[in-house]
Amino acid sequence: MKSFKFLVIALFCVITSCTIDKTDYQAETGSEVPDYYEFKEAVSFTSGTYKISIEALNGTFFKGYNELHLKITNTQTNQDVSSSEVTFLPILSSTDGNKTSCPHDYNLQYDAANKYFVGYAVFTSESAAANSWKLYVGFTADNQKYDISKDILVEKQSNKNLNMTAFTGKDDQQYVIALVSPQKPTVSENKLTAGIYKYNTPTAPAGTFPDPSQYSYSEVSGYTLKLDPRMPEPSMGNHSSPNNQDLTQQNDGLYHGVVNYTMTGNWTLNLIMMNQNGLIIKGTVVPTDFTPGVEGVKSELYIDTLF
Repeated sequence: MKSFKFLVIALFCVITSCTIDKTDYQAETGSEVPDYYEFKEAVSFTSGTYKISIEALNGTFFKGYNELHLKITNTQTNQDVSSSEVTFLPILSSTDGNKTSCPHDYNLQYDAANKYFVGYAVFTSESAAANSWKLYVGFTADNQKYDISKDILVEKQSNKNLNMTAFTGKDDQQYVIALVSPQKPTVSENKLTAGIYKYNTPTAPAGTFPDPSQYSYSEVSGYTLKLDPRMPEPSMGNHSSPNNQDLTQQNDGLYHGVVNYTMTGNWTLNLIMMNQNGLIIKGTVVPTDFTPGVEGVKSELYIDTLF
């Protein structure tokens, strides 16, 4: 009888602890997850009679995936430039002289319906005292080539649903995975979108800086991201959810799948990335054990989310 009482008390403590953690977690996050759907000017600069304006969500460059809209305007005629070939190259410089880039569209495409050039950049770090970002933009207008640059500020991404990770695969290639959507998930089956990018190792010595061949990335084609979402907090026991779908590439070049969030809170997207031949490039299987009171095991490839 005494053992039974101790068992009941122990179970009560576990249940109470789980409830308190969950309630406090929801109160802390709640509706504070930022979501931005309006594009605003993040930076502008001029060269001669031309103004270049780059728009991003909320007018801010964030660490992670950024869709970008670039407009070129002749300030004398107030006419937009649409026929030019536009190049776009972000460069990260450190105080030790090292220069790198990040996944990006180098040749921007013109969207005639919306009257801007469209592209993206996956900024892999925030601006800091030791690291600074600069954009190098090139275009042609009136048979004249323009090459201009501008320092920009890349801010911390406060929305963990848009996190990213960079890593070296088992093939010794450098990869970046960036979450694109949803910005604000719901307790349901959510369409999950991510970009997968690979650094293109230069095959020739560097030319005049900034030589784009030294900073080239490409969208990875035909891979699969196997998905196993878990709640890793000790009170959640690293439990998963049903009806998730692995991410595969669609016509837009991005990878699409489904993640089923059964409650709000801290989730880990455990991933296994496989190439076109089914070979594992990065990632490990997560144990299926329910582990209340113990922090959950994660794949060697994962991205944390929070909502």
